[in-house]
Amino acid sequence: MKLNRLFLLFLAFSVVIVSCDSNDPEEPIGQYETGILIMNEGAFGVNDGEVYHLNQRLDELTQNVFETVNARPYAGLLEDIVWIDDRLYLVANTGKVEIVDPGTFESIGAVIGDLDLPRSTDIAAGKMFISDYGPFDANFATPDSYVAVINNVLGGTVRSKIPTSRKPEDLQAVGDFILVAGAEESKLEVIDALSEQVTQSIDVLGNPREFVFVNQALWLYSTAADEVYFHQINTSNFSIQNTVTLPVASATGRIALGNGTEAYLITSSGFPDYIDGVDRVDIASGTVDTDWIEGSGFYGIGFDRVNRELYLANANGFQGNGDVSVYSDSGQFIEEFEVGRAPSGFFFY
Repeated sequence: MKLNRLFLLFLAFSVVIVSCDSNDPEEPIGQYETGILIMNEGAFGVNDGEVYHLNQRLDELTQNVFETVNARPYAGLLEDIVWIDDRLYLVANTGKVEIVDPGTFESIGAVIGDLDLPRSTDIAAGKMFISDYGPFDANFATPDSYVAVINNVLGGTVRSKIPTSRKPEDLQAVGDFILVAGAEESKLEVIDALSEQVTQSIDVLGNPREFVFVNQALWLYSTAADEVYFHQINTSNFSIQNTVTLPVASATGRIALGNGTEAYLITSSGFPDYIDGVDRVDIASGTVDTDWIEGSGFYGIGFDRVNRELYLANANGFQGNGDVSVYSDSGQFIEEFEVGRAPSGFFFY
């Protein structure tokens, strides 16, 4: 998901604001435009995904922000939160995207209907693109995955669907192109946003999960049974110009970027033991600190670069509410607090 990558984009945006003339009028910061957004996926079948807001300065946690502000439940399983052009896109894998003002969290648009299992979204050429697994067939496979196209960046109806490899995950806009992380068939796909056609399909190692920016370079994070891969992308022709292979076993695909070239990866042994861990890696040096944190139930991860703190979400077996544990960048436990159902990600302003 894009939650950690978007922090970098917002940080760059903030630097631009600071560099403006000091005589320019400053817009007031909205109530939810500082601190941390906590994404709670919600319970399957109940579709009660929601966003919590943590004001670190006041040590204040606000629950159910979307429902409180908009006087209606979000009503979906929350899959991703994406920051684009001073808007927040809340993607539900139950078939919709809500668009909100980041300061007030008021809904300013939506895409509802003609979506199946949305995963993420991005904007290029004035259009919204949404990755979608497509419908399950009788064997619970997804042979008809696609990227949906909506002409209006504030939502509306799906105008067309671009067929992709199975299970497209993260999207990344580069100029008038949309890059697609094709998880199941190990593909990096390139969509021309103007013609709405797949123009390149590149085989990569592992199962691509998420696009990340490290030292201003674009990388594609990919997982396998016993290794993870960071593929550096040449943004002029979209070729893979470098691949870093690290010995991390059983990575789930959940990643948080730390300071410099560090990253934190959730691992899980799966059934029947469900022994989870957090591996700390350095992409530049290739070092791996295995099981830097150990436990079970790890479901989401994020890193606060300002305060140098790691946030680790625990779904608690998807029984009732989850919780969040906070660690220093040296691995020291700081605190724990309860959040909503199935917490799975963080957005740091």
